[in-house]
Formats: sequence, C-alpha cells, structure tokens
Amino acid sequence: MKDMEFDDTLDATGLLCPLPVLKARKRLQGLQSGAVLRVLADDPAAIIDMPHFCTEAGYTLVSQSENGAAQTYLIRKS
Repeated sequence: MKDMEFDDTLDATGLLCPLPVLKARKRLQGLQSGAVLRVLADDPAAIIDMPHFCTEAGYTLVSQSENGAAQTYLIRKS
C-alpha cells in the first residue's frame, strides 16, 4: 500500500500535552484548505488528543498509526 502524500510535516516528538495539538493547530492555520499535515508524536496523550482536536476544529483525521511509542497522524485542513 502506497503511503498517502502530505504537504507539510510537524515533528512533535519529545513534546508533552498540550504542545503537539497546539503546534498542529498553528501549523494548520498556515496551510491552504485541502492540504495534509503529517504530525509525528510520541506523547501517549496524543492518541486521544489528536482525534479530539480534529473533531472539535473541523479537520479530517485521514489516518492514525502507531509504531511502538511513535505515532503518525495525517490531518487534512477543511
């Protein structure tokens, strides 16, 4: 399966709640509608926070994956 393309990457590894979500919000504000942001995180709370953030902010969580402690989120700006 081919990886989905993305327009920008936010490396939020090493950051704890609420910083991954806050930084994602700021980065998404600078992107055009339809753009996809890839967020890399390792905060255990991000597993709950990222989907909730997308729902509340009106963004689409395209995919969410985990590889050990590392997490990858693809978020499409509406």
